[in-house]
Amino acid sequence: MINTETALKEAMTGIEGALGAALVDYSSGMALGTLGGSKELDLSVAAAGNTDVVRAKVRTMEMLGLKDEIEDILITLGSQYHLIRLLKSRNNSGLFLYLALDKERSNLAMARHQLKRIEGELDV
Repeated sequence: MINTETALKEAMTGIEGALGAALVDYSSGMALGTLGGSKELDLSVAAAGNTDVVRAKVRTMEMLGLKDEIEDILITLGSQYHLIRLLKSRNNSGLFLYLALDKERSNLAMARHQLKRIEGELDV
């Protein structure tokens, strides 16, 4: 099992094109940890904003009566991918991993695969 700091380091170094990563509590919108980012990519702002995205999707699924689980949410920008992976283990419920990627330098399929692996090893 790995902790938050190690998980974020693995995301930033092990996923090609990673620009920033965060572990976020979507009940509060607080980032429990961040790594990377830039002046243009404030990870605390991204954590709070993406919390609204997750909450909206969870509410929509409830209103539709969908009895399924969200694996991840992808937001595609002109030059970036923003990937939100909801954590499913019982110790980690209510949390998500957020990863911003440079679209030109990343492989989205591999990034999703690596983020899933990191999720499986993470213990908060």
